[in-house]
Amino acid sequence: MGLFRSTAYGLLGLACIIVYSSCSNTKYVPAGDALYIGSKVQVRGRNIPVRERKVLRTDLEGLTRPKPNTKILGARVKLWANRIPFLRKRFAEPPVLLSDVKLQYNADLLTNHLQNTGYFGARVRADTVVKRRKATAIYRARPGPQYKIKEVVFDTDSTSALWNHINAAVPKTLLRPGYPFNLDVILAERRRIDAYLKERGFYFFSPDYIIVQTDTTIGENLVNLYVKLKPETPAAARQIFYINDVFVYSNYSLNTALLDTSQANARFHKGFYVVDEKRTHKPRLFEQALQFRPNDVYNRTNHNLSLNRLINLGVFKFVKNRFEEAPSLDTPKLDVFYYLTPFPKQSLRLELTGHTKSNNLTGSQVTISWRDRNTFRGGELLTVNASIGSEFQYSGLSQAYNTYRMAVEATLSWPRFVLPFVDLRTKRSPFVPRTNMEGGYEIINRRSLYTLTSSRGALGYLWKESMQKEHQFYPINVNYVQAANVTPLYDSAVVKNPTLSKVIEQQFILGSYYNYNFNQLANNTPANAFYFNGLLDVSGNIAGLLVAKSADTKTKQLFGADFAQYIKTEADFRYYRKVGLKSVLANRIIAGVGYPYGNSRELPFIKQFFVGGTNSVRAFRSRSLGPGTYRVPDTLAFLPDQSGDIKLELNTEFRARLYSIIHGAVFIDAGNIWLYRENPTKPGAKFSKDFISELGVGTGVGLRFDFNFFVLRLDVAFPLRKPYLPKGDRWVWDEIKIGNSKWRKDNLIFNLGIGYPF
Repeated sequence: MGLFRSTAYGLLGLACIIVYSSCSNTKYVPAGDALYIGSKVQVRGRNIPVRERKVLRTDLEGLTRPKPNTKILGARVKLWANRIPFLRKRFAEPPVLLSDVKLQYNADLLTNHLQNTGYFGARVRADTVVKRRKATAIYRARPGPQYKIKEVVFDTDSTSALWNHINAAVPKTLLRPGYPFNLDVILAERRRIDAYLKERGFYFFSPDYIIVQTDTTIGENLVNLYVKLKPETPAAARQIFYINDVFVYSNYSLNTALLDTSQANARFHKGFYVVDEKRTHKPRLFEQALQFRPNDVYNRTNHNLSLNRLINLGVFKFVKNRFEEAPSLDTPKLDVFYYLTPFPKQSLRLELTGHTKSNNLTGSQVTISWRDRNTFRGGELLTVNASIGSEFQYSGLSQAYNTYRMAVEATLSWPRFVLPFVDLRTKRSPFVPRTNMEGGYEIINRRSLYTLTSSRGALGYLWKESMQKEHQFYPINVNYVQAANVTPLYDSAVVKNPTLSKVIEQQFILGSYYNYNFNQLANNTPANAFYFNGLLDVSGNIAGLLVAKSADTKTKQLFGADFAQYIKTEADFRYYRKVGLKSVLANRIIAGVGYPYGNSRELPFIKQFFVGGTNSVRAFRSRSLGPGTYRVPDTLAFLPDQSGDIKLELNTEFRARLYSIIHGAVFIDAGNIWLYRENPTKPGAKFSKDFISELGVGTGVGLRFDFNFFVLRLDVAFPLRKPYLPKGDRWVWDEIKIGNSKWRKDNLIFNLGIGYPF
């Protein structure tokens, strides 16, 4: 709790600074000048609708310069800090003065913007208002009527291949009758036509060769647009180009460019030449990356796709290319050159990371990573990681039992699908598919309780359709977990509460899984963004068909150990909606179902679901909620490690930027877990038709400090519904007593996390 008190005192001190700074920022403004506090734009005109005025005012105010000193919670703290020597260099801002403002320049800028958006008769006048040595710039804009497009005419020439293609692009033009005149739209139309032509072989064409002439003399505030080709457009820009030869220089270096670009040692392979005197790269490496072959029509998609795939191979530090017009007697052709500078073959890296896990553990880890690139000359990547770390809780029963972790893992990755008897290739995606062979060994020591050792091996495939869509399929996924050094303290707890034995039980998983991820946030965040992650995980199905039951144990065994048998599926759906320039409403639904069968009455512990904690239902301590209405009696409570086969969780969080890196949040969470089958030691844990009434519900507020490279999060929450109480008493609205210290001690849950919860 000391950390949270310190945080509270720090916030109180910040508030005092803000109040003081707001009263003293004009103290050292030079005589005859004033502190510039911003601009206001007044949009006048009887025929301009109110909505249009608001849009214009917002757009115009965003164009004025300079910007006033930044504010923190309404006060210019950075300006105040300018007078403190040790803050001046890294935090403070010098005052923005009225003398820094160029009124006429801004007025001309706003006038130009209005004219570019169709307000051809626009006028803007500028003035200032000074009060108590604080100045505001006032811009009075009279846009006049906005001109709209009456007719769009594209020039034509049936004998020109170029014009035939331009006219083929007309149906999707951005210039439409009835729409307002807008210079940005005209420029976008030129770029659209250029992109269309680039896809059809016009390599040397440029948007600058298109001119759009306007006629504003037709009256009624209308304008005609005439799309034409500039007379000086060169002949090469009017021609369709084909691919001639493709050269790959796979060991290019600026220091030895003349030698590296010699074609004397070029090897021809499936339509392209590889220049690699040292034979460090197999030509097969470039088969899927290079999209051009001789006699192909040039197009920008394959141009960019080739570059992206070469970069995503992970073998080359720099990738660049060049197109050169090739000598040809008939058809215009291009030679294609790719210059590839490899990464160093081997590298060693040391990483220090911080993380927060779903079980509410927050910690740090040191990792030494060794990489060997191009291991077998086919772009393979061999990675070996050795790590050591510790994890702890700021709150919860686990804070007395910190966790220490050591692990070694190795991954060999091929930049293609490695399949027997099949040559599978992905098309049109800029990302190279990966085949991964993984192995690892991990030791987890939970201080004073037990040690878990985990061995795993996997073989699988990862491929991305696009920036937003990713697939993972691991047909082979083996995991073996067993406990060691179980302490008498934990043994005695197991005797009192047998459910704790599940944590240290032997787990042998012979499975496969498929994961699909769709994430619109991977591109620039749209106004409304969706996220979906779906998982299908099975274990023991093939082995169960091939292996007979043991006469002694009545279970199916492999290598003398029972293996898990289950089918598990999970869906994580999120929806983000912007509700303001600096605020967003984030929503999440997680539903998961596990069906244990054969050897398993429940899912293996490492495959089960958990609820509660930093990234889940934050009003309940990590892994302390559920399953169902079951609650560990206080007399048996030892560690919150409740797990289940079925999960439902719902979260809604309103996030708003308060200032700079400081963001605030208000949230409500609901969720629970259940068992698929009845467990006599956990009454009420089985899933039933009353599951909705068994959801735990909580609410709270939080602060986020976004440092770009990571987000530090502090949430405080309390429960609204406790599913373990009798059915009619689960809602606890009437028990909320923020001013009561005992209530706060029993109900307020603090969560310190790294990153957003979802």
